[in-house]
Amino acid sequence: MSIEARGLSKRYGEKTAVEELTFTVRPGTVTGFLGPNGAGKSTTMRLILGLDRPTAGTVTVAGRPYAAHRAPLREVGALLEARSTHGGRSAYKHLLGLALTHGIPRSRVDEVIEAVGLTGVAKKRVGGFSLGMGQRLGIAAALLADPATVILDEPVNGLDPEGVRWIRNLLKSLAAEGRTVFVSSHLMSEMALTAEQLIIIGRGRLLADTTVHDFVRSAGRDEISLRSPEAARLRDLLAGPGITVTSDDAPDSLRVNGLGAEAIGRTAAEHGIPLFELTPHRVSLEDAFMELTRDAVEHHAAAPVPHHQEVAA
Repeated sequence: MSIEARGLSKRYGEKTAVEELTFTVRPGTVTGFLGPNGAGKSTTMRLILGLDRPTAGTVTVAGRPYAAHRAPLREVGALLEARSTHGGRSAYKHLLGLALTHGIPRSRVDEVIEAVGLTGVAKKRVGGFSLGMGQRLGIAAALLADPATVILDEPVNGLDPEGVRWIRNLLKSLAAEGRTVFVSSHLMSEMALTAEQLIIIGRGRLLADTTVHDFVRSAGRDEISLRSPEAARLRDLLAGPGITVTSDDAPDSLRVNGLGAEAIGRTAAEHGIPLFELTPHRVSLEDAFMELTRDAVEHHAAAPVPHHQEVAA
């Protein structure tokens, strides 16, 4: 039930939104879809769901284009825009309409409403929902037909911490059931906790298709910070091929790359050098992402605007 893109491209006039994307999203794992604003993530998801036609290339779900499935909702559940529901309908009526037009039992409507935590507001009009409640309703619609593939675009927008954790656990449980889970997000910390695979694009092009672990590991070696009253002596002892030791702001502080905390501690102990601090600083997913995509960001923020200060007369 994988999603497969092959040479996928989409142009709008002279603007190329997606260019020759080739990737596979496999079942049984949560795959994060990352990229800066304007990278082409939403366009790619629209192409997967047949909402836009590719200029070139193909994209299939379970071996077929989305529109070629006899019951697409049973194959793919998707959330692209939480505010796309008619504001005058209740959450229950919205889901019931989807269910009746796709041969889904009424009982399933109650199941998904309870699953996403909307039981208390199911009969209220959607127009009065907060963004977080709208996200929950959109996820309920995506899960309504019990699909084998789930595609969610920024599902944690507007959710409180409890809701974010709920989404995280939901995605992991769906993948554990063998489903294909493809989710975009700008929250790198959340992707680090949720996703196992990553597809990263920038300016419409594929930048990385790898695991979270391998991506972070390839971004650079971990750094160790330490403090010692004999920092200068320890610096000379730690120096060696592939090892970088730099002085920090304080005279008793060092930063070490290329050597683990255990090896540093052992060297210090062998030479009777006291250590006041020995702290590893691991490369984060956010650090690795920023490094990879720094040339693919369309709009870079300038330095902060200084506060206006009134000049006394």
